Amino acid sequence: MIDSNQTLGHVAASHPVSTLVFLRHRLDFCCGGGQRLAEACQRAGLDPEAVIKEIETAETARASERWDTRSLPDLIDFILGAYHAPLRVDLPALLEAARRVERVHEKKSSCPRGLAALLAQLADELEQHMTKEEQILFPAIREGRGGGAVRMPIRVMMQEHDDHGENLRRMRELATGFEPPPEACATWRALYAGLQKLEADLMEHIHLENNILFPRASTG
Repeated sequence: MIDSNQTLGHVAASHPVSTLVFLRHRLDFCCGGGQRLAEACQRAGLDPEAVIKEIETAETARASERWDTRSLPDLIDFILGAYHAPLRVDLPALLEAARRVERVHEKKSSCPRGLAALLAQLADELEQHMTKEEQILFPAIREGRGGGAVRMPIRVMMQEHDDHGENLRRMRELATGFEPPPEACATWRALYAGLQKLEADLMEHIHLENNILFPRASTG
């Protein structure tokens, strides 16, 4: 049963399909996972009961993985395979597409100037972030070194997640909500579609760490 006083992070963890609803309504369940559902809906001009109903309806139609009930090593394996590996493939391709769009369409007023530079920054920061997780934090969690042994690196990772969230907001702004203008070429349209998927995947990625992996590891 979903209660509007529960946090977005709690709802996302216990009702995984809710993340699709939150994405649709632009409710920040990853970096902003500590917000109560009622408060987040109020700020967004949404009826929390309608959002809860939407989640419950979606839940009956789709079975989703409950990562809050799986082992931490299983969750780490999933994060590495579903998010870390694809990011290293997808981001360079999106960066190249953004550079091409800016180069070819630089004279158009609708050109997303600055988008390529932002994606280059995001790619660099994400690579450093993922490397720290893979070389330091994740091995410690796998070895059962939870609690105080991992709280400091977790705090660092969560601060970096906030920075990633700010970059995502800037990316959406530069890409005009991922709505290509009428004059957009095929590369431009593919770029915006890819960025929209990147945003959704990165928010899911951060949610799994902030709201499930890190809290469980910190209390271990």
